[in-house]
Amino acid sequence: MKSIKNYWREESTIFEMQEAMDAELISSKQLVLFFLHRIASFDSEGLAINSIAQINPDALHIAESLDRERKLTGARGHLHGIPILLKDNIDTDDKMNTSAGSLVLADSYAADDAFVVKQLRKAGAVILGKTNMTEFANYMAENMPSGYSSKGGQVLNPYGPGRFDVGGSSSGSGAAIAANFAAAAIGTETSGSILNPAVNNSLVGIKPTVGLVSRDGIIPIAFSQDVAGPMARNVSDAAILLSAITGIDHEDPSTAISIGQTKNDYSQFLNKDGLKGAKIGVFQDVEFDCASERKLIQSVIDVMREEGATIVESITIPSYKSHWDWNVLDYEFKPAINAYLKKLNHGQIRTLEDIISYNDSVPEKALKYGQHYFLQSQSKSGALTEAEYIHSRANDISLSRDQGIDYAIDKYDVDVILFPSDSGADIAARAGYPSISVPCGFTTDGKPYGFTLTGKAFTEPQLIKIAYSYEQKTKHRQPPRSQLSGA
Repeated sequence: MKSIKNYWREESTIFEMQEAMDAELISSKQLVLFFLHRIASFDSEGLAINSIAQINPDALHIAESLDRERKLTGARGHLHGIPILLKDNIDTDDKMNTSAGSLVLADSYAADDAFVVKQLRKAGAVILGKTNMTEFANYMAENMPSGYSSKGGQVLNPYGPGRFDVGGSSSGSGAAIAANFAAAAIGTETSGSILNPAVNNSLVGIKPTVGLVSRDGIIPIAFSQDVAGPMARNVSDAAILLSAITGIDHEDPSTAISIGQTKNDYSQFLNKDGLKGAKIGVFQDVEFDCASERKLIQSVIDVMREEGATIVESITIPSYKSHWDWNVLDYEFKPAINAYLKKLNHGQIRTLEDIISYNDSVPEKALKYGQHYFLQSQSKSGALTEAEYIHSRANDISLSRDQGIDYAIDKYDVDVILFPSDSGADIAARAGYPSISVPCGFTTDGKPYGFTLTGKAFTEPQLIKIAYSYEQKTKHRQPPRSQLSGA
């Protein structure tokens, strides 16, 4: 590994990796080997973060072919030869299975790539492997810890293994990228599962507008809220990854609403002066875990104001503390998972009822925390005709948009809303609106902390511009140091 270290800066960006490969200082093959070496040193051994579910056995061959292609015809774009990890609920038509962290799907191999994977391969990315995750994206049991699955075990936070929550349910993606096991990763979110682990692991996470990124080929929870998005160490890498995975997909009707809204290259919005003239409303009607968290948010406000942003402090969101139920997820999971399982061309697991029966047959292995949510969803008809579901869906839209994000943005005449940590994740998820999380430092006990920016539908360019400007001014992201150096 000495040759790559001669040209390697810790936490190199994708832009820097591309420059080094274009100059023939490193190769995609060397990048893959570098990341594999770190995984071997710190994931299953050493600190034993346990973030990686499986390695793509063809990764080195793919990297070598992309190196050859670069020499013959040049790079396809920003992601050419870049190693990327996927959450283990994203289908790949290769030698890796797709299990959502479950024993019941441990031997399930997809017949086709998910749309996002097709887009990544088209862009020249190397799919390095898949990451562990909270089982079934944390829609299985009431008390399941973030990062736990019956198949993969417990993922740890590299900043404080056993001390700090790793975040869920894209926990493996968060821990792996924080620990420099790949250039970036794809996570998925229904309500906070990208933003929460990003905040907990000092990462940038983008939860896109529902409809911007296809959900086809991703093990689902809810039609209304599911979405895939980037998790990266910096805003530029996240923007590059977002650019690659968007697109209209006829297998996911929601993507039709993004016609005319999608940008081919979100990196064009990486503006160091993006805070100048920006209007930002700050929502602080939340509970902080400690005084240092409040101080960190105040420092964010101070920096943004100094950089030319108009700050409206202590804005209100009328619906934020309303009675929110989880009926939409309870009702939508059954038809969503049944539709996914129906597409699998092998195996005996065809319905949610089959999953429940399998788990009941091996309770000591599969049901450490039970399967409360599975049973709750199975009790529904799956037809989505129940009045309770229809009323809850309409209520979610009204509370999250008309009395929520739209209301606040319009009333205070701001571009985006700033939430401490991921405190706005649920309301944004119910609205189907985009958010980006950004590191803003560490608490006094060393825990990573961040904030989230949320806007109306398809305002990703504005979010990226503001986030990048703040990041470049502060550069709070720091890698975990304890036992993660020297590989």
